[in-house]
Amino acid sequence: MNIEKQVKKRKGVEQVQARWGWYFVIPALIFFSVFSFYPIINAFTLSFFKKNLISPLPPRFTGLNNYIFVLQSPDFWNSVRATITFTLGTFIPLVLMSLLIAILITIQGKHFRIWQLLYYSPAVLSSAVAALIWMLIFTPTGIANQFINAMKQTSGVDMRWLSSGEMVQLSTMIVYFWKYIGYFTVLYVTGITKIPAVIYEAATIDGASRSQAFFKITLPLLKPTTALVSIMAMLQCLKTFSTQFLFTQSGAPKAPINVITLNIYNTALKEYNVGRASVMSILLFVAMLILTIIQLKISRSDEVTY
Repeated sequence: MNIEKQVKKRKGVEQVQARWGWYFVIPALIFFSVFSFYPIINAFTLSFFKKNLISPLPPRFTGLNNYIFVLQSPDFWNSVRATITFTLGTFIPLVLMSLLIAILITIQGKHFRIWQLLYYSPAVLSSAVAALIWMLIFTPTGIANQFINAMKQTSGVDMRWLSSGEMVQLSTMIVYFWKYIGYFTVLYVTGITKIPAVIYEAATIDGASRSQAFFKITLPLLKPTTALVSIMAMLQCLKTFSTQFLFTQSGAPKAPINVITLNIYNTALKEYNVGRASVMSILLFVAMLILTIIQLKISRSDEVTY
């Protein structure tokens, strides 16, 4: 009987703790729902209506007309091309270089914390500030042209970082790479330092070289970290906006860097067509969701055992 009473008492305590846990979680859930779920639902609803942002007239239901117009629009598909180009040109170097730099940092031993801080420092800047800094670097008399001229042993050659279509694409990639490489490097450093040193010691005793230890131990045990970094880097690239917006405002050609988010902004706030902007937002959201699910399935195992 005493055991039954203790079990009932324990269950009662657990129920009280669970109840209080919900009390503390509910405000966060409400906050998240208001600022995340509601905009998604509202955008999905508006995508079926014709709504002028500055018109006092109520929205007019148009069914799938907005979707048909957007999917047949060359401007939208140009934005898809620009987004894919930027994502592939930034995402792959970010993942590979952050892993390489993380390995080099951990080799530094006791001084690796200083290197972490140096690489991470650009991540604390806002995207707008980072873009403004690089706009000064990319000017005809900026450091970028001076560096290229020094490498080529030329004088006064302008690489047209912000005026040529191909170069402005490269410029936006450089800005994002510089800003976020440190952030993802820190994530990889954290993953590497969590691997027990005993495993490497055992591998060394068994005669494994450094390259074998890297490919047979480090990479497999970094699978959860790689999955996290790849998903975050991909989503960050797909929703890029600030750099492209500021570059176009400074006179850079819009078509090569007219990513989907920039197209959404211009459609909603310059053309005042909220319905079509909502369609592009929903399509971007669905694409990001599908790519995230694919990446999670590719890296199915989130837990590793040492």
